[in-house]
Amino acid sequence: MIATKQFQVGETLPSTRQLGQQLESSFHTVRKAYHILADEGLIRGERGKGFIVERQNTNLDKADRLEVGAEKMRKLLEELIGYGLDESELDELFQEQLSFMDWPDRIESCASIGETDELGKMIAEAIKKEVGVRSRVLNANQYNETVKYDALFVPIQLVNKFREFAEKGRLLPIVYSINPDTLLSIVDRAAIETIGLVTAEDQTIPKIIDELKVSIKFGGSFVAGATYGKSLPLFVREADLILYTAQSAYLVEQKIPERRRIKLEYHISQKSADTIRAELWDQ
Repeated sequence: MIATKQFQVGETLPSTRQLGQQLESSFHTVRKAYHILADEGLIRGERGKGFIVERQNTNLDKADRLEVGAEKMRKLLEELIGYGLDESELDELFQEQLSFMDWPDRIESCASIGETDELGKMIAEAIKKEVGVRSRVLNANQYNETVKYDALFVPIQLVNKFREFAEKGRLLPIVYSINPDTLLSIVDRAAIETIGLVTAEDQTIPKIIDELKVSIKFGGSFVAGATYGKSLPLFVREADLILYTAQSAYLVEQKIPERRRIKLEYHISQKSADTIRAELWDQ
């Protein structure tokens, strides 16, 4: 839970009895786990406060991590082989569980909504990076597909369109913006007269251009275009700086020098991140 950012640095963990009830486990087991985590440097105990998250990655070095992991994996494999699972079944089971490791047990499926598929993927990636929750992607016109999901992450400007979903699932409004580090990187570039934007979808272009105009005071001009097959828009040769989305990254990063390009990423607000954690992780 700490590693997938369900608990943040500085956050106080639930009491051993409370977490034991949530996980349907003995509080003695939780207490033992807390002390193990404290020994590994992930949490610290404070009198009168309980256990507080110190860091989100163990301070064990790689060799120690591999040794601990190998020992646990060996015991688990021996048990599973004892149940008759063969190598291919073990691999299938491992890959399936790995793909869902970030998801809470009671939420079987989540989806991020975007005004385009591309924008939805950018929002989903921001949520995964900042909160540790993975989600499928739907565009704003796929309302009928929402019946397949237990929770929706919906941009604040689209909430009314998906309001009815709240009757059967969790509707979580998301406030997002272009990552501040990305904006700073743009502003720090001197003598820029033309910024080129490369996306994978034409419909994405006006949305991102509007966001850029609001976020930065740029006196030059914007040019924009989407990738087509294996081709980049012709303007990339002349633009002083190329901004590009993750979905167009393969072509851009092959053909544009690193000094002339910046990858666009989204950042979700702290309130949105806290809401996701509260709705999906807290009980």
